[in-house]
Amino acid sequence: MVRFAYAAFRPELALVRESAAETYPGPAVRADEIEDLADRIATLSAHIAAVTHELLMLIAEFDRLRGWEPAGYADCARWLAARTGIDVHAAREKVRAARALTGLPLTSAAMARGEISFSKVRALTRVATVESEGDLLELARGTTAAQLERVVRGWKRGTRRDEAECERRRHASRTLSIFPDEDGMYVIRGRLTPEVAAACMRAVEAASDALYREEHVPGVPESEGAAARRRADALGLLAERALAAGFQGVPVSGSRAERYQVVLHVDPETLAAEGEPGRSELEDGTRVSAETSRRISCDTGLVRVAHGPDGSVLDVGRKTRTIPPALRRALESRDRGCRFPGCGLRFTDAHHVVHWADGGATSLTNCLLLCRHHHRLVHEGGWTVQWWGDGRAVFIDARGGTHFDGR
Repeated sequence: MVRFAYAAFRPELALVRESAAETYPGPAVRADEIEDLADRIATLSAHIAAVTHELLMLIAEFDRLRGWEPAGYADCARWLAARTGIDVHAAREKVRAARALTGLPLTSAAMARGEISFSKVRALTRVATVESEGDLLELARGTTAAQLERVVRGWKRGTRRDEAECERRRHASRTLSIFPDEDGMYVIRGRLTPEVAAACMRAVEAASDALYREEHVPGVPESEGAAARRRADALGLLAERALAAGFQGVPVSGSRAERYQVVLHVDPETLAAEGEPGRSELEDGTRVSAETSRRISCDTGLVRVAHGPDGSVLDVGRKTRTIPPALRRALESRDRGCRFPGCGLRFTDAHHVVHWADGGATSLTNCLLLCRHHHRLVHEGGWTVQWWGDGRAVFIDARGGTHFDGR
């Protein structure tokens, strides 16, 4: 039925083209002609959405039957890219959305009717469940695709346990590769965790601004693509400065440049161990899991913002360090690197044994140093750390096993 509707619409598309060619150049275009043209565009877009839905349903069935295996492909996305000529990344998105739609009846039906585009479906299927798709679908109908993408990035994904499991999967998928292409240039491709990506973007922004101040000639407009090329140069500048500075020293808390700081917006209840996660997002709306927020807030700058009932800002407090520089120096002197058994890495975060959001003191007796990997382990990884006796750190794994730091 959808195929017939689309085929029947094709001659009308020719009429639209003729109408546009006849009316666009003329100075006296009637308002009803413009409105008719707009209606035709919207109708055709709805037909395209409906046909795309049929395509996704076929892909989902083909994938379920593993139809790509006899042809020798590793997965359905690679087969789809080769067979239809689309980019493999676009193919993966289609396969992912197709699989998700089979479990989202309301969203699937809305797309079949041409009510929502593939762009919106692509966003919805990242977070929607059978329980939440009704609310998300109403949101999708009243927003643009760009607005929906932002909402989805910050969407709460279930309970604290659900978010922790999602965060483990995302962290396991992180990757970075740099490889030469056929022109002798290098291509960088990767997937980064939100907080690492935000730090990288801020660092590139800082280096790019420095290059702009040095190279820009006042009064001379930049050519197209100059900003993108400057970001590429900025990445090289970051690498040069990092290599020049070396990696032997350990940064003191509070030494990062204030202008290029990464900002994480978190509700107090999100940081509490027993509370269900509320707001927890980066500046661009990307959601960060509750446990990741607790990890980041162990050793960072903190600004308390009071909001009114209508969401308006009532008061902004002074920025304070959760780990003051003096305490950081004391921790470095005592711990001399990561306290996890057998680790000892010098690049570390300060970790609150009892999180400050749960009433723990920011003191030498309640803090210890952990490297990035082991800090993540005792937050997102389900491990805990306790003090036994006189300053002996004991790490307890997810199965209840105990591991002593040997100091």
